[in-house]
Amino acid sequence: MNYAKIIKTQSSELIEQLLKTLSGKSAFEARYDYNDDEQWSVVTMHTEENDDEISLRLYEGGRWFLYIGYYDEEDDFHELLQELAPEVTASIPKALQNAMEKVRTDEQGLRLPGEILKKR
Repeated sequence: MNYAKIIKTQSSELIEQLLKTLSGKSAFEARYDYNDDEQWSVVTMHTEENDDEISLRLYEGGRWFLYIGYYDEEDDFHELLQELAPEVTASIPKALQNAMEKVRTDEQGLRLPGEILKKR
């Protein structure tokens, strides 16, 4: 699977898949994470068939990114990060946007009901 191409050309579809998966759960985690000087909130799904991870991240300044982590044929782990265009981020439910901003600013995760994603 060519993840580099997918993250650039199918980000809307991947986000829709992520939101659909999370909305089907009774609850999911919006986590806080950081690396050096960067901080972000994140929601994630894992797929067992490809052993990959797809995440939606919110950074300071309202910058949204799609993240894909995956293993190649030689079992090396790779990470791809793609900044999202405003028209793509507009499809993210407002309740999730607000919750992820709270997680990022409070530096503390939240457990959210899946039904929060059904409200657009």
